[in-house]
Amino acid sequence: MAAQLNGTAAREVISNGQAVLGIEFGSTNIKASLIGPDHQQLASGSHAWENQYQDKNWTYSREAIIAGLQDCMAQVLADAQERHGVRPTRLGAIGISAMMHGYLAFDADGELLVPFRTWRNTSTAEAAALLSEELHFNIPQRWSVAHYFQALLNGEEHVPAVARLNTLAGFVHELLCGKFVLGVGDAAGMFPVDPATGSYDASMLSAFDALAAQHGATAELASLLPAALPAGADAGTLTEAGALLLDPTGQLQAGSPLCPPEGDAGTGMVATNSVAQRTGNISAGTSIFAMVVLDAPLAEVHHEIDVVTTPDGHPVAMVHCNNGASEFAAWAQVFGQFAQALGSKADGNAVFETLLRSALEGAADGGGLLAYNNLSGEPVANLAEGRPAILRTPGSSLDLPNLMRVQVYAMFATLSLGLRVLAAEGVEVKQMFAHGGIFRTAGVAQRLLAAAINTPILVGDSAGHGGAWGIAVLAAYRQRVLEGLQAALPEFLDSEVFAGAELSLAEPVEEDRAGFEAYLKTYEAGLAIQRTAITAI
Repeated sequence: MAAQLNGTAAREVISNGQAVLGIEFGSTNIKASLIGPDHQQLASGSHAWENQYQDKNWTYSREAIIAGLQDCMAQVLADAQERHGVRPTRLGAIGISAMMHGYLAFDADGELLVPFRTWRNTSTAEAAALLSEELHFNIPQRWSVAHYFQALLNGEEHVPAVARLNTLAGFVHELLCGKFVLGVGDAAGMFPVDPATGSYDASMLSAFDALAAQHGATAELASLLPAALPAGADAGTLTEAGALLLDPTGQLQAGSPLCPPEGDAGTGMVATNSVAQRTGNISAGTSIFAMVVLDAPLAEVHHEIDVVTTPDGHPVAMVHCNNGASEFAAWAQVFGQFAQALGSKADGNAVFETLLRSALEGAADGGGLLAYNNLSGEPVANLAEGRPAILRTPGSSLDLPNLMRVQVYAMFATLSLGLRVLAAEGVEVKQMFAHGGIFRTAGVAQRLLAAAINTPILVGDSAGHGGAWGIAVLAAYRQRVLEGLQAALPEFLDSEVFAGAELSLAEPVEEDRAGFEAYLKTYEAGLAIQRTAITAI
């Protein structure tokens, strides 16, 4: 990457309205990244939030969405003031990203008909199976169309009033600029996209409408979906109302261009420079998923593999696992409380890093311990609900390093199973880029992930910034297109964003690889325990 701006230059960029803002709504945090023309982060903000389990649905309220957006914005503005002595009042461009999929259904007046149903819900198995069979295309339970069709099958009262469907990123974007649009990558998690047209697959839309009509639907699905836009396209400008929503103090000016809103998968691809064909990346957070940009269609339909797109519309094979680092974070919280009880002043980050580093000292196979990190259902492993668990035999070795190693292994287990399906299709990548907060602790998760998928893992110096930085880069791309840039997204990333980027590479260590193989064999055999727990507890 280019050298970072000095203090005077950074102040000028911010005060002149050239800084670019990205905001991403993750599962546990809403994060903001303010970047300069060198794409280095000038300021950041973060708002912690948690989904609620209400009426058997994982959800976030509209009020929580707005409050989180405003607090995160206030944080990044304050951080800019503290670091550089100036608060942005204009922005060069803005991008909004969020967790993909889920169900946000609105009536003709724009009112939310039912509480937001997030990607984490696994209540759409019937709809997903029927649609996958009818469309000859894998429709995962997370996808928006599966939620909509399941509501139709259930005879839910609100369905006839549905006038619009959206994702969380598209919803927030519309609040800011009034445009009912979506980045093509996020749109591909609502309904299949045809790479030839860059929009929803016309033949599949017709097939869906015919099937839905048999269950009483009258509206054509295409009329309910936001327009799909590629990276760099015109997605609207910040309105006066949008500016006031972002910054209730009234200091932020309207008029900034917005890039197409994208999902966290798309921003992960951008943040790891993995949008060109035969590149791949892994994003780890509350969920964990791998993306490989395809150069040829898959031969078969697999329930473990989603086919979505890059932000510029190229097909991507996605292995999405609902459960990532949340269970590890829960253990870190427990040990943090224990440390406090002993009088230690260690903060949460120090506790997390210490526990993570201890995993490298554990036995390669986890010493006979077995961990399941499933807080929610896990379709890749055919688990309808989550039951976190630690199991061990009497002869196992229970100590801190082994406990933490199997917790890390649990994060990567279902991902490994899904990637094996992809490998059987002949899809190969020489290395995978990884990003997410867990990779900020150098050399730990990166090394164990390399062993888990038997593939070299690259981590860049932007790994910790995550999706907020990725959507800021997409907003910067929109800004450059407005300035006359003709380069495609991969070229822009190579030449302007990642030129000179510092990367670290971890090759699979044979001892770790063999240890993970042994662990995974036990993990698969123990899935029967998980299914029993679901019925019993």
